Amino acid sequence: MEDKEIIELYFEKNESAVKETELKYGAMIRAIAFNILKNHSDSEECENDTYNIAWNKIPPERPAFLGAFLGRIARNISFDKYHYNKAAKRNTDFDITLSEIECCIASKIYVENETDKNMLSDMISSFLKSVSFTKRIIFIRRYWYCDTIVKIAKDYGFSESKVKSMLMRTRNALKKYLERNGEYI
Repeated sequence: MEDKEIIELYFEKNESAVKETELKYGAMIRAIAFNILKNHSDSEECENDTYNIAWNKIPPERPAFLGAFLGRIARNISFDKYHYNKAAKRNTDFDITLSEIECCIASKIYVENETDKNMLSDMISSFLKSVSFTKRIIFIRRYWYCDTIVKIAKDYGFSESKVKSMLMRTRNALKKYLERNGEYI
């Protein structure tokens, strides 16, 4: 079913909207949650929460890209759950992923309010449009979907060291881009 049709089901408050969403985007939502949490039961909980939030947000919102809308909800829920879980224990895989990207943006950029977050997001999007398709996809797979380096290397037929090198170079280029173009740096 097409996204527009699924969104119309939400506007009609037809319960099959959730089922159609699960059929089309369930695997993506579960992957995002699991890549962050590394726990199947927490991932399933985040997936269900994603459907619930989508049900409550559509309407009034009419997302232009349903997959991105759901992905963002799933990531936010998963991050919240991650921080809650982190109070008791560590998820070293995800901590490593966060520490990789923090070197580009964390300490020097102040993203206290929504405007700053949106500006940073726009700057990162502009940067990603300027790099090659392969670098962009690998960067997104690592830092949006939180895929492991091993999985990315396997999926693209690269060595792990090549993926690590590509990510490091892309992060360094992002840092330079933000320093040149960002008033926050």
